[in-house]
Amino acid sequence: MSATAISSVTGRRVWNSRARPTVEVEVALAGGARGRAIAPAGASRGSGEAVDLRDGGEAFGGYGVERAVTAANGEIAAALEGLDARDQEGADRRLVALDGTADKSRLGGNATVAASMAVAHAAAAAQGLPLWRHLADDAEPVMPLPEIQIFGGGAHAARRVDVQDFMVIAVGASEYAEALDWTAEVYRAARAIMTERGLLAGTADEGGHWPAFDGNEQALETLVEAIERAGLEPGGQVGISLDVAASEFGADGRYRLARDGRTLDTDGMCDLLGGWIERFPIVSVEDPLAEDDFDGLAAFTRAFGARVQVMGDDALVSDAARVRQAAEAGACNAVLLKPNQAGTLTECRAALEAARAAGYGAVVSARSGETEDVTVVHLALGWGVEQLKVGSIAHGERTAKWNEGLRIAEALPSGGRLPPRAAFPWGTRCG
Repeated sequence: MSATAISSVTGRRVWNSRARPTVEVEVALAGGARGRAIAPAGASRGSGEAVDLRDGGEAFGGYGVERAVTAANGEIAAALEGLDARDQEGADRRLVALDGTADKSRLGGNATVAASMAVAHAAAAAQGLPLWRHLADDAEPVMPLPEIQIFGGGAHAARRVDVQDFMVIAVGASEYAEALDWTAEVYRAARAIMTERGLLAGTADEGGHWPAFDGNEQALETLVEAIERAGLEPGGQVGISLDVAASEFGADGRYRLARDGRTLDTDGMCDLLGGWIERFPIVSVEDPLAEDDFDGLAAFTRAFGARVQVMGDDALVSDAARVRQAAEAGACNAVLLKPNQAGTLTECRAALEAARAAGYGAVVSARSGETEDVTVVHLALGWGVEQLKVGSIAHGERTAKWNEGLRIAEALPSGGRLPPRAAFPWGTRCG
C-alpha cells in the first residue's frame, strides 16, 4: 500500500464558537501522516448551500451532529479508505457520489467538507509541506488582503442593525501585517467611541462590536469617525466593506429595514445603497439584494460595479453553475468562497475557476460559527485568491486565522506583500 493511501477516517464531535456541536474529521495515511479539519457553520445561509446536518430534538437545542459523525465514521470512512490522499478530486468525487443528493442532505455537508479538508491536510503532511504550499504547487502566492469586521449586525448581533457586517479593508496597506495593524487601531478607536457614547452593547458572533445604533447610517458615520480617530484616511488608506445580507430582510423584491422603519422595493434598495456609496468610502458590497432578486443584483452591478466590488454570497453559494449564470446575467463581479457551502474542496475550487473565467474577483471566507481550524487561510494562499474574510480581529477562532497568515507571510520570499490596488474594482477610486 502506498504511503499516501488513506488507512483510516475518524469523525468526532467538537465545539464551535457558538457553543454548538460540529464535526471534526481526522484522516490517517498508511505512511503515518495525518490531517484533520473541522466544519464551520453559518447563521445567514443561502437556500442553495450544502446542508449542515443536525439531529433535531431537545439536546443542544437541536444542533447535535451525531448523525453526521456517524456518517463520517461509517459510510465516509469505508468509501475513502484505500484512496490516495494526493488525489483530492478523486476523493471528493467519491464523497459526492456517496451522498447522492444535490445538497449533501443525506450524509451532511458538515461531514463531507470536514472529510474533504482533512484529506487535503493529510496529503500535505505526507509531503512535509504546509497546506498552502501543497495546493499552490510551484506558484509563488501573494498574501490576501484582509476584510475585517468592526461592527456586527443582522443575524450576527440580534438584528440590532439591518446590515449584517460593517467591515474595513486596508486598501492603502502594502503588507499583510500593516493591514492588520491598521485594522486593530480602527477596532480600538471604534470601541472607544461607542463606550464614550453608551453605544456598546457587547460583542457580535464574529468578534465585532455589537452596536446600539439608532439606524444603519449611524454605523457608517461611526466607522468613518473611527478610521479618522485611528489616524488613517477614509478611502485613501482604509475603505468600508458591507455585507448587507439582504436575503435576511428581503424577499419578492421588498426589503424591510426595521432599524430605519421603512420598506423599500428593489429600486429603492439600490438607490439607498448607491447613496451610501456616494457619501461614504465604500469599496465592497456583499449581497446588496436578496438571492431571489437576480435582476436586481444585475441592475445594481451595472450601476455600481465599475466603482465597487459587488460580492455574491447567498445567490452564488460557492457553486460553479450559479457563478456562470450570474456572469451571463451581468450580476455581481466577485464571488465569496465558503467550502462548507459547496461540501467539498473540489466543488468550491470549481466555483473559483468559474469566477476567474468570468473575470470575477474572489474572497475566501470563514463562517460566523467557527473554530480554531485555519484551513481557509491556506486555501486563499494556495489557490491564489486575493482577499480573505474571517470576521473581526478579536476572539480566538478569528485571530487563529489572522495569526496563521502572519506565520505564512514570514515563509514567503515576498514577505507579506499584498496585491496591488489595480487588482480590485476600487483600484482607481482609492488610488
